[in-house]
Amino acid sequence: MRETYEWLRDIIIAILVAGTILFFFKPIVVQQESMQPNFYSNDYIVVSRQAYNLFGDVERGDIIVFKSKLLDDKGEQKYLIKRVIAVGGDTIEIRDGYVYINGEQIDEPYVAEQGISGEMGSVTVAEGKMFVMGDNRGVSQDSRSPALGQVDESTIVGKVILRIYPFDSIETF
Repeated sequence: MRETYEWLRDIIIAILVAGTILFFFKPIVVQQESMQPNFYSNDYIVVSRQAYNLFGDVERGDIIVFKSKLLDDKGEQKYLIKRVIAVGGDTIEIRDGYVYINGEQIDEPYVAEQGISGEMGSVTVAEGKMFVMGDNRGVSQDSRSPALGQVDESTIVGKVILRIYPFDSIETF
C-alpha cells in the first residue's frame, strides 16, 4: 500500500511540475522562412507566455509568437513568429526600402538583406496594437500586408526567449 502511495505521489508531483512549466513557457517549432537568417524552419524555440504579464510591455525589437487572422491549409488560425517594429503611438514609414520610426531611420542588423522592405506611406500604430515584420523581408507576410495588418497585443502567445534546437545554435533572446 505504501509503495502505491509513493508511486501515485510521484506522478502527481510530475504533473504539477509539468503544468507549472507549461503555464510559463511554450515550446514551438518554427515552420516559416520569414525570420531567416535568425530562425529557420524546424528550429525549436521556447516562448515565455507570461513575459508581458510579469516583466513589462511589448517593446520594439521583441520577437514574438502570436495567433494571426491568417488561416492555414486546415482552415485554422496560423501562429506566426515576427519581430515587433513599432508599438502603439509610433509612426512608421518605409522609404527606399528602409524603415523609419517617428521620422528616424532604424538600424536593422538582423534583417536578411538591407533595403528591401519596399515602400509604405506614413502609418500611426493604434494603441494596443503592434506593427510586426519578418527578418526575411522578401518573403515575409507581415503588417505591411492588408491581410495581416497591425497586430493586436491580446493575440500574443509569448515572447521568444530561447532557441533550443539545433543544438549548435542554442541562443537566448
